[in-house]
Amino acid sequence: MFAARAIGILDSGVGGLSVWREIARQLPHEDTTYFADQAHMPYGPRPQEQIRHFADAITRFLIERGCKAVVVACNTASAAALKHLRETFTALPSVGMEPAVKPAALITKSGVVGIMATPATFQGKLFQATAGRYATGIRVINQVCDGLADRVEAGELDGVQTESMLRGFVQPMLAAGADTIVLACTHYPFLLDPIRRIAGENVNVIDPAPAIARHLHRVLEQRGLLGPSGHAARHMFYTSGDAVQYARALKHLVGVAGPVRVARWHADRALVDHGARRERPDSEMRPLD
Repeated sequence: MFAARAIGILDSGVGGLSVWREIARQLPHEDTTYFADQAHMPYGPRPQEQIRHFADAITRFLIERGCKAVVVACNTASAAALKHLRETFTALPSVGMEPAVKPAALITKSGVVGIMATPATFQGKLFQATAGRYATGIRVINQVCDGLADRVEAGELDGVQTESMLRGFVQPMLAAGADTIVLACTHYPFLLDPIRRIAGENVNVIDPAPAIARHLHRVLEQRGLLGPSGHAARHMFYTSGDAVQYARALKHLVGVAGPVRVARWHADRALVDHGARRERPDSEMRPLD
């Protein structure tokens, strides 16, 4: 058993790295262990019960590796599994993603807010409850962004095709009068610059990651779980998919160079740590540890 000191972060792929990046920035003395369940990506089309099962098993895996808290850095998994995790692991602080409808409703001047998300997020009870609670008197434009997360997973953050796809998603919200756009998928902050460029300087684009990191800090502080201020943070990354491909994504998306550990599913019921892959995708890779 590892000493419990790391923050565990889970997602189906690379999208949650936008949340990891902000946690690492705001809590620079905290260790992290990130798990990307790429063997089951994407989570969106899967039944909620199956997503809960995956999240449960990953959380157990993270606890075994010394995690003192878990961040579900995926809107789909938060909607499906966060309540279950809190009820099952009662001593473990669990933080999840909630569409930033409340701050959007507070800052909009036009009274029209656009939400960029996957179909699964819009269909989830968490989004419906959040919108119903905070969007009274606000017109909410639900913009389904099919294929956009896949572009980020593939590392296609710019280029003609990505630009065209973004314009197809953003312009209908602008035409409806939206002056505030919420990024309700953790993949989308990696496209924040082109989204802002297309939307224009008079449109607020909300990335929820900074607020998630601030909330996590408060939770850890309240529980007496903050790491020592002088600690040199260590970061570990797992994938249930291809480690070399994931290492490339780490380098491309968040500038982290280092080995990625592999954890394989055993009959989709439990995870087995297969250790670090030593193949390096390019000459610049260096180990984090």
